[in-house]
Amino acid sequence: MTVGEAVRLRILELCRERLITVNKLSIICGITQSTLHNIVSGRNASPTVSTVKKICDGLEITLKEFFDTPLFDNLEQEIR
Repeated sequence: MTVGEAVRLRILELCRERLITVNKLSIICGITQSTLHNIVSGRNASPTVSTVKKICDGLEITLKEFFDTPLFDNLEQEIR
């Protein structure tokens, strides 16, 4: 799994846990719907740390909490 795929799955997981839609998350985080949809659809496979931080701020979690999941274990090598 790539980092982008793991981020995408983590966002969807957090939305499910909180019973919110991706559109609602975009409003909460102050991120445009198109940006967030590009991330969760896989069109944007490299969201910035700043964007992930905004998502964390909107969900009131830390970056550590965002990345503290087995999704980020054993990621593919990014250097090819």
